[in-house]
Amino acid sequence: MLEQRLSAGVCLSGGRYEVVSAIARGSMGSVYHAIDHNECEAVALKQLSDPRLAARFEIEARLLAALDHPRVVHVRDHFADGDARFLVMDLVEGGDLGTALEQRGRLPLQEVVEIVTQAAEALRYVHEQQIVHRDVKPRNLIAGHDGIVLVDFGVARTVGREDPGTIAIGTPRFMAPEVLQTGTVSSRADVYSLAATAWTLLAGEPPGYGDPAPLPGVPQEVQDVLRTGLELAPERRIASVEALATTIGGRLGTSEGASLARSVTDAAPQRRSLIEAVVRTAVGVFDAASASVALVEATGEQRYLAAWGASAERVVGVRLQPGEGLAGAVAMSGEPLIVGDCRTDPRFAEHIAQGIGYMPRTILIVPLLAGSHVVGTLSIFDRRDGSGFSIQDVPRAQLFAELAVATLEEEGTIPPRR
Repeated sequence: MLEQRLSAGVCLSGGRYEVVSAIARGSMGSVYHAIDHNECEAVALKQLSDPRLAARFEIEARLLAALDHPRVVHVRDHFADGDARFLVMDLVEGGDLGTALEQRGRLPLQEVVEIVTQAAEALRYVHEQQIVHRDVKPRNLIAGHDGIVLVDFGVARTVGREDPGTIAIGTPRFMAPEVLQTGTVSSRADVYSLAATAWTLLAGEPPGYGDPAPLPGVPQEVQDVLRTGLELAPERRIASVEALATTIGGRLGTSEGASLARSVTDAAPQRRSLIEAVVRTAVGVFDAASASVALVEATGEQRYLAAWGASAERVVGVRLQPGEGLAGAVAMSGEPLIVGDCRTDPRFAEHIAQGIGYMPRTILIVPLLAGSHVVGTLSIFDRRDGSGFSIQDVPRAQLFAELAVATLEEEGTIPPRR
């Protein structure tokens, strides 16, 4: 099921967005120039190709809207219109590098090094937020007034589970082999795509898989670095986008952008970073949309100390009455809990979720145990592929709960176990 092409003049989301013209069409959807009548501004409107991926789209769109970095396009909004799903992004002024390549044939090395460096600044930030772009290529890099801007995230990685096999979605010859073959996505997939983009800008055409032809006039050491970025096996590939950029001579600027991790402000910065690392890593391991740690206080209430996700800033500091909500049930029972649809569970504290601005679908909650005593809970929400949690996920979540307890003991938030 693919989306229908939108004609100029079509209005969406109750008339707020009006389509002006098509910008691009790819395997992940079409992008349109549109007008936001509420703001009286031009925007880029992306339509999801496959409506069967609606649950995944909702989870990831919320995360993308929370990104805040000068080299990453700002996602303003997301909405449904019938069966169709849309992302609303800033319309970045400038030309994409695919068009520049068509006009110029190929680009000089120093210019490519600067492009790769600026793209790596954007991708470094994105990867720190546990997000993979999935469709890095010249047409998704815009040369704006202040340098390169990364646009058009590939929201959908693979077709739904109901389809036979796993079919990767992306742009052939820029897509990492493991994505093409198995749908496996990691930050090293973006490394491959960035290396393929650099090679394309230098050669005038994308590299072939396995053994790309030599680049005349390009120093051998640069070719060798790019070949390492184009390794077919991800474990043999350069490990990060910043390593790729710096090894070919780039110098990345200071890391910028707003983190999706938040924690209480009454702890020292180093201590905050430790508990933030726990929730951030849990999100990465489970490919989740959000995670949070709450601590049971002397009153029996639970107070959220740290969170990662689009609504993390509103989660931190929230208090639950004793036994309130799904986390309260786990704190009372001391047993892990898996819920396939939070919204239909009578224990779900819907008013809390509405106040936070995040209504989860699926959740895995495990208790934080100091010996046999429950001192808090670890909650993990909504896998980004739209699937739920299973009993097999509990042992891994319990390991993160143990790590959270050790971190809280180390910082003195809870007394050490004897």
